[in-house]
Amino acid sequence: MRVLLVGAGGVGTAVTRIAARRPFFEAMVVADHDPARAEAAVAALGDGERRFSAARVDASDEAAVAALLRAHSCDVLLNATDPRFVMPLFRAARAAGADYLDMAMSLSHPHPERPYEECGEKLGDAQFAASEEWAGAGALALVGMGVEPGLSDVFARHAADELFDDIEEIGVRDGANLTVDGYDFAPSFSIWTTIEECLNPPVVYEAGRGWFTTEPFSEPEVFDFPDGIGPVECVNVEHEEVLLMPRWVDARRVTFKYGLGSEFIDTLRTLHLLGLDRTEPVTVPGPAGAVSVSPRDVVAACLPDPATLGDRMRGKTCAGTWVRGTKDGAPREVYLYHVVDNEWSMAEYGSQAVVWQTAINPVIALELLATGAWSGAGVLGPEAFPARPFLDLLTAYGSPWGLREQ
Repeated sequence: MRVLLVGAGGVGTAVTRIAARRPFFEAMVVADHDPARAEAAVAALGDGERRFSAARVDASDEAAVAALLRAHSCDVLLNATDPRFVMPLFRAARAAGADYLDMAMSLSHPHPERPYEECGEKLGDAQFAASEEWAGAGALALVGMGVEPGLSDVFARHAADELFDDIEEIGVRDGANLTVDGYDFAPSFSIWTTIEECLNPPVVYEAGRGWFTTEPFSEPEVFDFPDGIGPVECVNVEHEEVLLMPRWVDARRVTFKYGLGSEFIDTLRTLHLLGLDRTEPVTVPGPAGAVSVSPRDVVAACLPDPATLGDRMRGKTCAGTWVRGTKDGAPREVYLYHVVDNEWSMAEYGSQAVVWQTAINPVIALELLATGAWSGAGVLGPEAFPARPFLDLLTAYGSPWGLREQ
């Protein structure tokens, strides 16, 4: 397998460090709009690692990405950029005849008249619209294959296959007790993506009703996370799992709730109130004249790069899937989860916990595709594949998952 990795930020760099320990691929080209970032990611692996090379590419330039795929005879494009670049990279892979894998899906657009009641364009709609084209070409686009979405979806498939006869509800629950020394506000993941997820109308799925939306931060609940993290208040957030799981897993209700905390929610609401969550450029004066800039990009530029925070971070992050239903005629409720301790991920890989937890899952998926344990064509989510090979390999990578009976 020959891989083009687009994006050499925190997650992309963690991908290289995880993949370097595995023998399943022949070559990985690490590409970024900033060639210094790509070169640094490759250099950090050491002189003995010859399978990696660095390149420059603009993720929004479909022709350039397709040319890079062809030039290096890559079989698959792994997208480690933010969601703005999903569609150009998705189309570039199809144009070059390569398979495609991402960790976040094409962007949504709220309903123009009833944004907190009905869906407009949903996450992933633009990609699923092309599924027949991909399937007809015998090509695979594996979408939403990070941790959330990704591992959480694998957990849902595992629950349906092995743990339940009938599923009433699936709820992805994400929480952490991470702190960052020296910062009052320092998100551990891309603030651009965090704003997109948290301020868009959350989506809920119910059988018979389908997908619908609610107000941001709705339905607060306290969820008790394992491994010492403890109780965290979680709220509804827009996320891909709710759009993916009902396509392959039979459940009467699906939700996604994120443990944000009141301070984080208040900050996001303030950004929205001031219009600083907007992506449309505004004109501001500059020393050389007026310049056009996105307010959300300004916010991102004012905050520390999450990839650089590892040495200052303390605590653990937990991603998991709570499932309620019946097995053998009796009620059952479980939480399937994966916890990463920042101290461990920094010592072992030099990557902070949140980006490392995101990065390990697409690497495992690539290995399953390379070995033939997973195969398929069309635009597919993680639920379309058997869960057990993935979960076994996650443990073999040295990062086991857990199951708690509720």
